[in-house]
Amino acid sequence: MSDTLTKLTYQAFQQGKSIFGLAHKNLGTQLRNLINPPLSELKTQPLSPELLLKFRQMLNEVIEADWQDAERGVYPESLLFDNSWEDFLLYYPLVWLDMPKTWERANRKRYQEFDASIATEGYPSYFLQNFHHQTDGYLSDMSANLYDLQVEILFNGAADPMRRRVLAPLKQGITASFPGKAPQQIRVLDVACGTARTLKFIRATLPQASLYGTDLSPAYLRKANQLLSEIPGELPQLVQANAEELPYRDHHFHGVTCVFLFHELPPQARQRVIEQCFRVIQPGGVFVICDSIQAIDFPELTPMMENFPTLFHEPYYKHYITDDLVERLQKVGFQNIATENHFMSKYWIAYKPQQGE
Repeated sequence: MSDTLTKLTYQAFQQGKSIFGLAHKNLGTQLRNLINPPLSELKTQPLSPELLLKFRQMLNEVIEADWQDAERGVYPESLLFDNSWEDFLLYYPLVWLDMPKTWERANRKRYQEFDASIATEGYPSYFLQNFHHQTDGYLSDMSANLYDLQVEILFNGAADPMRRRVLAPLKQGITASFPGKAPQQIRVLDVACGTARTLKFIRATLPQASLYGTDLSPAYLRKANQLLSEIPGELPQLVQANAEELPYRDHHFHGVTCVFLFHELPPQARQRVIEQCFRVIQPGGVFVICDSIQAIDFPELTPMMENFPTLFHEPYYKHYITDDLVERLQKVGFQNIATENHFMSKYWIAYKPQQGE
């Protein structure tokens, strides 16, 4: 009875987030058309009722998968309700206040605009973008404070359930490959950790493991440090680093995750990041990628995918949706590669061969 009640509560929680996200986007569109309409018509493809029905079905399926993983003990059920209400109350009004800037930036096609106080030297050019038309891209504290809320709205409340789909293959892969390893000796790296939402979920899944995170943005690392420091006894091990040059020795980690990074990288950078992840993973270790769905997975959703870079500034997305990441993983030596799809995300689970294989 208690499990049924918990599941119904979780479903209601997710349904509320979905309705909120849709209402926010509809109201935002109406206000934009009234206050700052697009200077030219956006060339997007209409979405059929059948496509919208498919979208809703996929959303329900990822929510069910999230519940199933919690019920079978991959992570605690409390994680299903993890939500920073303090951040929501503090920053949601700022999302609205920031919108006129994003509308103007989108209208004027100003895609590399940063406040004069932000140092942009030393970053790769592909990183210096106003992804999603965000103010200051990924390089300001305000951007870091708004990011998780904005992504939850974008995905109708399903961003966290999609992130949590990396947890089962990560935990299962480490357990299978390192059966005799003491839990406190396990090391896991989250590449491009952002605000550390994924690291927080990994902590609940592997409570004794040593967790590490890298990101290019000092602002997002400050937010990550704040989030992880709220966990009793947690010692965040965060480093500012380019994923193309990870600052760790060879064969250091038992597991590596990477969430929502590859669609924002040009092809050459994708390959170098995969090479670096292969280098730092121990033989037998598991690499789990979470990113956007691709055209090969759901051809019927191609119109939605093609609309995405038009509506949001995502300069590398069009190439990404046709990129063969399995081939890229195999090229550097990963084996036993499997893929999964959950809602609007795709997952690659790959293993570094044991020595002698």
